[in-house]
Amino acid sequence: MKRCPTCNQQFTDDWLTFCTQDGTSLVEMPGRLNEPPPTMVYPPPMPPSVSPSEQPTQDFPAPYKPPQPLMAAPQSMQPGWNPPPPPAYGAQPQKGLAVLSMVLGLVSITVGWCCYFGVATSPVAIVLGIISLYQIKKDPAKHGGKGMAIAGIIAGSLYFVVVALIILIWGVSVLMSAPS
Repeated sequence: MKRCPTCNQQFTDDWLTFCTQDGTSLVEMPGRLNEPPPTMVYPPPMPPSVSPSEQPTQDFPAPYKPPQPLMAAPQSMQPGWNPPPPPAYGAQPQKGLAVLSMVLGLVSITVGWCCYFGVATSPVAIVLGIISLYQIKKDPAKHGGKGMAIAGIIAGSLYFVVVALIILIWGVSVLMSAPS
């Protein structure tokens, strides 16, 4: 049998090692079962040697609170498990116009040679790239993709430069081969 030295509560379970009321370590009781623990007798207080008005007083700023035990009583757990909240994700800048400008510029260079399809896609790539750069300059926190916008403008312009060179070379060859 065990008992709590603080609250004197007795426990019959051998597996308990701490008091369920105040968390104090339990001590083994000797062979006596029904006897209460011995009572401590303090000597009677000595009468004051001075009058009560002359005795020193203590002025505490707040009411005295006794120290808390080292181990607190177990708290009741809430039933079930709640998962932690999802992590916060930062807002990504919008890149739609810049991506579209780059894609149309690359389509102009690669597929645009078929039936001069690039004549329709490269000006759109250039215009969307310029609009995207303007938006990025105006609000860089909201809009992004500066490199893609520049790539779209360069690819669209490169298509026009190559087409102009082809037309120039063709025109020169026609003029050179013309009978005089």
